[in-house]
Amino acid sequence: MIAVRPIQGVIALVALASLITGARGVGADSPPLSSAAATPPLSADQVVDNLIRKNKERAQALLHSEATRVYHLDYHGLLGEREAEMTVESTYNSPSTKKFKVVSQHGSKLIVDRVFKKLLESEREAAQPAISALTQLNRDNYEFELIDYEPSETGGQYLFRVSPKSISKYVYRGKVWVDETDFAVTRIEAQPAQKPSFWTKKTEIHHEYKKVQGFWLPIRNESVSDIRMGGRATLTIEYKDYRVTDAGAK
Repeated sequence: MIAVRPIQGVIALVALASLITGARGVGADSPPLSSAAATPPLSADQVVDNLIRKNKERAQALLHSEATRVYHLDYHGLLGEREAEMTVESTYNSPSTKKFKVVSQHGSKLIVDRVFKKLLESEREAAQPAISALTQLNRDNYEFELIDYEPSETGGQYLFRVSPKSISKYVYRGKVWVDETDFAVTRIEAQPAQKPSFWTKKTEIHHEYKKVQGFWLPIRNESVSDIRMGGRATLTIEYKDYRVTDAGAK
């Protein structure tokens, strides 16, 4: 529940590519931080140090949480037009247990079974300590480059370009926004580091976080995949009705 990587989007693209073969890209890179831009209060190393420290503190503090998720996928292309939606009750228990209960589902059974349910299985797998340690947003797993600082009256944002040090289906490359007060990731725009399939021509992931009871938790994920032979699939995951309980002091 506190991961700062768009795991759902990356896994969904892998599952979707498998579905398609079985039967818009990230915008231009931002320029490097220039002398004309607002001067960041902290250096890149200081921000990354604080980000890693605060992520660890939040992970230790969040003992249990629940939420409702709504998965929706529209596909137009090789398989014709398909659409499906699934509502899930999710439960997180520290340090690595995730449980999911399907509340309702409708639309394409193929998408439900081979994308949505595969997505849940893979997320449970990714939460296990051995895999999670290799995908956390830290210096062991990613390279960081500060490319902009966006001041505002409600709190500035540091914008980083991140690149994974090793390639897997669970990591990404792209841009992350870090809140200057809480040192939490608030937004991600990225591409999977590992191409889901030869058939996937171009993919993009947009991931947003919201502060809930002191924790920055996922609020929306959108993943778009353009297919090499023609077609496009758009997956959205909406997170709502968070119930955060048994949270320790932060």
